Amino acid sequence: MPNERLSSTDLQDSNCTVTYTHDTDNDDAKASPPPKSRNSWRWQVEKGILLFFHHMRKHVGVGLICAVAYFDPGNWGVDLEAGSQYGYRLLFVILLAGLFAIFLQVLASRLGCVTGLDLASHTRLLLHDHSTHPLLVRWAVLYPLYALAEIAIIATDLAELLGSAVALCLLFPSLELWHGVLITTGDVILLLCLGDPLRGKPLRWFELLIGGLVFAVMICLCTIISRVELDWADVFLGYLPSKYVFPNGAGYVSVGIIGATIMPHSLFLGSALATQDRVSPSSPEPDDTPRPLQLERSFSVASSLLETKRHLKNFFARTFNSAILVPEKGTTPMEILKDTAKNHSQWINNSQEFVKKHIYHGTVDIVVSLLGFAVVINSLILILASAVFFYGGVDVDNAGLFDAYDLIRDLVGKGAATIFALALLCAGQSSSIIATVAGQAVAEGFLRWRVSPFIRRLLTRLIAVIPSMAVAIALGRPGIDALLIASQVVLSIVLPFVSFPLIYLTSKRSVMSVRVAGAVIGPSVIRDNRQVESTFSTTTKDNDLTLGQDAESQANAPDADKIVDYSNNWFATILAFSIWLVIVIANVYVLVTLGDS
Repeated sequence: MPNERLSSTDLQDSNCTVTYTHDTDNDDAKASPPPKSRNSWRWQVEKGILLFFHHMRKHVGVGLICAVAYFDPGNWGVDLEAGSQYGYRLLFVILLAGLFAIFLQVLASRLGCVTGLDLASHTRLLLHDHSTHPLLVRWAVLYPLYALAEIAIIATDLAELLGSAVALCLLFPSLELWHGVLITTGDVILLLCLGDPLRGKPLRWFELLIGGLVFAVMICLCTIISRVELDWADVFLGYLPSKYVFPNGAGYVSVGIIGATIMPHSLFLGSALATQDRVSPSSPEPDDTPRPLQLERSFSVASSLLETKRHLKNFFARTFNSAILVPEKGTTPMEILKDTAKNHSQWINNSQEFVKKHIYHGTVDIVVSLLGFAVVINSLILILASAVFFYGGVDVDNAGLFDAYDLIRDLVGKGAATIFALALLCAGQSSSIIATVAGQAVAEGFLRWRVSPFIRRLLTRLIAVIPSMAVAIALGRPGIDALLIASQVVLSIVLPFVSFPLIYLTSKRSVMSVRVAGAVIGPSVIRDNRQVESTFSTTTKDNDLTLGQDAESQANAPDADKIVDYSNNWFATILAFSIWLVIVIANVYVLVTLGDS
């Protein structure tokens, strides 16, 4: 009698199938165990384990890359000043800014995952060819937004250049500050070995490199904190709201914390990385070198060395070309459509299958990375400054990076101070790499301007090095610390202009909608926004999905042309605009305070 298959259980999220079979040829054979019920705890545990390993293997990476932007050297300067002047009181602002950052970063990830386009490209589609006043909107709104985004990139790069230069001066005391600025300016060579993280499949080794730097910063700070005496009860009380957030100059520092924590360039980068397919198998690299026949292949040492040399040569050639040469135009249908689409009516979103495989994994990755690394690292910096300056009896007006290094060396030891400098250097270099990739996404998205990462980095660095060198030579250490704080305030002022299009786009149903099945890539699938909105009214009655709501129930409907809406529901929309309003009010407060002083 032939084999008889009894049942099968599919674990959808891990793309694994567990099948139980019963061989009826042998009556004496033991019967296979009955299939596990989907409600049994063992099945739930196995599914959870498989889902966890699938998430770690495929989806971890984007969150770590985005987290780097939230503890760059600019954060260090602001957090050190906040802790030295106000103790643990502004830990609440760090937590609040971290929650704001998580929410906005999740919106950026959802935008890229659902639509297949980054925030900069969406802004261009929204404003470049306006239906009534295209030239006016283009020159009065689109290009100024691009200019503000570039200002944010330059301000970010300025902070990272200064932080890395300070770290080099701390590690090598014989260096002058302007020497450190010049040496750090030359780190553009690092991009020769990075390739292009925005092209094709995710670069896992690039994500591992950034993740290693993140863990290095975390370990260094935890090591220093373990050697400092703290009153943890007072530390945790600092996370509660207090009346000391705005009076006596704390408002300026609080807005600086918000600007240093919620990074505009990270929103652009997060949305761009969320468009990548992290589940489908990677295609092999093209190899045009003729291979010998299997029977004639030599396994000698000489042939192995030649083969290794050839592979290394091809690898370095591809890496060099991707870093130096201008990126080529895409050849896939989606890449061609990205280059030719002039507005949202000509763009096609990702498939429902793609969105289901990525959107919730991406959300979890961002929340865990930002909450577990960005918020914790910023808190540790402020706690360290509070312990050694505010509660340590050291009277300073504005504690900077040099002051923190000197005090840690005197109170804790030379080893801890060296660890502090290494952590600062890791933070600066990792943030510098991320800012370059974000700048590339901004230029390509807003203007379709393709430029090599090396040239992009060189231009940004040359712009940032001018004020850095001037301040380093003329004002020295105090000027560097003041410039760090000022760069973060600039980022906070730019943030509302960058975040408003993000909130608007993710709240718009015609932008954040996907077809359940049967969609074909091409402009004929969704012709215009009116067709999409009419489809919503006839096929889907309840389209308001929260950030964590599963769309699978709608996707399994029999209507093949049904559209699933991933836009913000009314609560998420109100919350997003409330966060935006808080940022605007805080910026106005700082500008008025600076004007009065």
